Amino acid sequence: MNVQIRAKDITLHANNRAHIESAIEGFSKYALDITTVNVNVKAEKKGVSIEFDIHVAHAEPIVINQSDDNLDAAIDLAIDRASKALRRLHTKVVDHNNASIKDLEVIDV
Repeated sequence: MNVQIRAKDITLHANNRAHIESAIEGFSKYALDITTVNVNVKAEKKGVSIEFDIHVAHAEPIVINQSDDNLDAAIDLAIDRASKALRRLHTKVVDHNNASIKDLEVIDV
């Protein structure tokens, strides 16, 4: 998995960077083939904005945009939203793969 974290017009401290990296490593629990994660953090007029761009093989990219006055709050909210989106995608993939012929009811004629 390729991970890129970029900060524009804001200083991203080591603890914030480590928090983002640990959350991205936690995304592996969804058993999806995540190829690339791009994280962009930038300062805005009122607070900060964070964007997660998650590329999953054989699926559309997941893009999460979150703005908040506090950097830590924006990071946590974006991580929660990304986790929720990945969980939904995982459920969709698992449910689709579990539909098989043996699950269908056999009718005797």
